[in-house]
Amino acid sequence: MFHGSITALITPFTEGAVDEKALEALVEHQIAQGSHGLVVCGTTGESPTLSHDEHNHIVGRVVEIVKGRVPVIAGTGSNATTEAIQSTRYATEAGADGALLVTPYYNKPTQEGLYAHFKAIHDVTDIPLIIYNIPGRCVVDMGVETMARLAALPRYIGVKDATGDLDRVAATRAACGEDFLQFSGNDDTALDFLERGGHGCISVTSNVAPSLCAQMHEAWEAGAHETARAINERLMPLHRALFVETSPQAAKYGCARLGLCTDEMRLPLLPASPAARAAVDDALAQTGLLLDGAPAILRAHG
Repeated sequence: MFHGSITALITPFTEGAVDEKALEALVEHQIAQGSHGLVVCGTTGESPTLSHDEHNHIVGRVVEIVKGRVPVIAGTGSNATTEAIQSTRYATEAGADGALLVTPYYNKPTQEGLYAHFKAIHDVTDIPLIIYNIPGRCVVDMGVETMARLAALPRYIGVKDATGDLDRVAATRAACGEDFLQFSGNDDTALDFLERGGHGCISVTSNVAPSLCAQMHEAWEAGAHETARAINERLMPLHRALFVETSPQAAKYGCARLGLCTDEMRLPLLPASPAARAAVDDALAQTGLLLDGAPAILRAHG
């Protein structure tokens, strides 16, 4: 069910509120452009600034819009175990296909604390679960041994790995098994993950270039590896530009530049700076998504 290019969807805002029309348009655009799944209310969706009501509403609304056409994974992690349980239960009731659970941030739990946290969520929920390991944001790094203990539980099916350590792919595969799904959490290592036995990418870049990201993964899965490498090279300027500032500032500007939504952010994040905007504009042009300063015609995937 989960593979390929899965978009970590931005949350569109207008005048401080969730932009319902833009949210629906973004979801439809992602599906039309070939994305293989959606993550909603993750870090890229500015989940730390969403109220509980907004979070639950967005998960339920996206499930309604998608209507089973692609898998929907809800970001339900928290540094409070009880809160993560409640959010995961709601996502299950709303019809999400899976949940993405970030390692607890700020608390700095031990490896045993990480295991206890994730097992507690597993034991009282009934939905496929994906671990999100991102020590750059959360400080704590889940070790391969801890992950292997969780992989032995029936509902932990994979990991979004944003450690930047490509050696982890082989180590995780050896410890957790070939069926344990590994998704790159960094767009610039997505192809490296595939080459080392990974299963896809939970992507920020695919907010801006969903068709190209999907095509790269499909080419790799079809054995057209040189085609996949060529698409990856084409995407590399975007991968770099979208992370010149804290994500999703630049990604949201890129979507706004293509007419998909506004670039409104919630504090403490700000709209992309002039320097970041220039970098994104240049990358969009290099990738062929801007022609003579205007958005290129967006064609349906396939």
